[in-house]
Amino acid sequence: MVEIISLEGTEDTPKIVLDPKNGVFEFTGRSLPEDAMDFYEPVVEWFGRYKNNPNAQTKVVFKLEYINSASTKACVDVLKALEPIPHTQVVWVYDDEDIEDLGKQFARLVEVPFQVTREEM
Repeated sequence: MVEIISLEGTEDTPKIVLDPKNGVFEFTGRSLPEDAMDFYEPVVEWFGRYKNNPNAQTKVVFKLEYINSASTKACVDVLKALEPIPHTQVVWVYDDEDIEDLGKQFARLVEVPFQVTREEM
């Protein structure tokens, strides 16, 4: 079993919870860290370890209200890390058109079942 990652969100970084025991895989908030690749690298590595003993189902939820261009590349790396994990689904929750479009672009870039859905108000 891999360790739990639980990072509190800040003004510039999303809250990230990766908790296989409870089946919680979430990215929430704003993503504009100083060095996006450094920030997301432990997450990519975590999924690299998780794939060796994944849950029966893995649902990864992204609820990002803002994401800068450096974070977009890092997010693609995270999404690519999900590809070898069986029975994985990404749920991309948006509340504006830019985030919706980004989710649709990501869905085309990766080989993971992807659901782009509007946030319920």
